Amino acid sequence: MLSISKTATGCESPTKRNYCPLGFPSRIPITQCGTQRRSSIDGRRNSFYSNGFCSHTAEDETNPWWRVDLQRSFTITAVKVTNRGDCCAERLDGAEIRIGNSLENNGNNNPRCASISHIKAGKTYTYRCDGGSMEGRFVNVFLPGQMKTLTLCEVEVYAAPAGRLLSDWI
Repeated sequence: MLSISKTATGCESPTKRNYCPLGFPSRIPITQCGTQRRSSIDGRRNSFYSNGFCSHTAEDETNPWWRVDLQRSFTITAVKVTNRGDCCAERLDGAEIRIGNSLENNGNNNPRCASISHIKAGKTYTYRCDGGSMEGRFVNVFLPGQMKTLTLCEVEVYAAPAGRLLSDWI
């Protein structure tokens, strides 16, 4: 697990809260271009890699993945993903959002919340978990296959603390 400082800021609204800024990205490689480890959960939807707001795995990996550790279990209702806007929008095609409490296979064996068929360049799409909500501490974006590069510009996780009724939180 990468050692990074925790930020106290979050994007809040009366109906939901983005818990990613409170979490720890567990696998965000620093590339040769110098992207920051927290650039995918910094609360900014800037979709231009050259501006330092996106991160990506090494090129041409097998089954690349990214994970955020929320530090405790939550009832997750939605995950928003912002795709890169300056190129390579197809890199996210076929990715899966997985949520759970297990680190088996780096968390990639946790249940699938949703599949990403395509997000247009620079756009943000909201994924609601099949069945309405899922409980978990770890949120992974997993891209199955060979010769893949996973690029993320922002990931937002909207949730209520686990064990609380969503109606009490909303």
